[in-house]
Amino acid sequence: MSEAIEKANAEPRWLRALLLFLGLGFLFLFLLLPLVAVFVEAFRSGWNAYADALSDRETLHAIKLTVVIAFVVLPVNIVLGVAASWAIAKFDFRGKGLLVTLIDLPFAVSPVVVGLVFLLIFGMQGLLGPWLEARGIRIVFALPGMILVTLFITFPFIARELIPLMLSQGADDEEAAISLGASGVQMFFRVTLPKIRWGLLYGVILANARAMGEFGAVSVVSGHIRGETNTLPLHVEILYNEYNAVAAFASASILALLALVTLAAKMLVEWRMRRENEALDAGFLPERGVALPNRP
Repeated sequence: MSEAIEKANAEPRWLRALLLFLGLGFLFLFLLLPLVAVFVEAFRSGWNAYADALSDRETLHAIKLTVVIAFVVLPVNIVLGVAASWAIAKFDFRGKGLLVTLIDLPFAVSPVVVGLVFLLIFGMQGLLGPWLEARGIRIVFALPGMILVTLFITFPFIARELIPLMLSQGADDEEAAISLGASGVQMFFRVTLPKIRWGLLYGVILANARAMGEFGAVSVVSGHIRGETNTLPLHVEILYNEYNAVAAFASASILALLALVTLAAKMLVEWRMRRENEALDAGFLPERGVALPNRP
């Protein structure tokens, strides 16, 4: 019977070949070919020109600024993302649906609009701009504003990875830990965190990639001050607009390498999550050497 069902549901060979050709063709034309073109253009004038472009003072500052923004944003994202996920998955309260909607808000709003909103709030003609200027505090056209908009844009990534994971896990283990006398901190680090570590790492990888590659919102609040507020994506745009193609593609190759590293890390985390889930389904955790009771 099963063989008959499989034959009935089997797709014709020509259709499978066509779908495979279309899928691989799309990946080649829209993903692989542009990626190869970036490195070809970056090395068109040779290794020395490539190295000179990356050793330029403004390029180094752009790379440094991009790393600093990601370094500041990620810890805040981790704390807020875990807190929001824990509240949504473990507790029932009024406004829970509103909180979930607000978490998704950065996905629904254009990054350029986000930058404009922050400009209207913290700019010189904005709501808080004159008050901040009178006290010597500068938000827009400076690092704080770039950090704020990047934090807004990247916030959902960690929370959106953890919320379904924590909902599926339930709260039985945490309740058992509390009943055995564990404190809240002990419960989190010994029970909750080990269960969500791969989902958390997955969200961190995605948030970090978006933080380093963010363009729209940062472009609005940065002011495009060369050597001061230009991140690497903004620096690439300026170089290309100045017809400095070698330097532009050399800088773009750093972002392309970041994308490749992110993809590799993402695949590794997915493999680890899949392996651990298979081990749990089989009733055994290889890395711990612990046999678990079979699930009902």
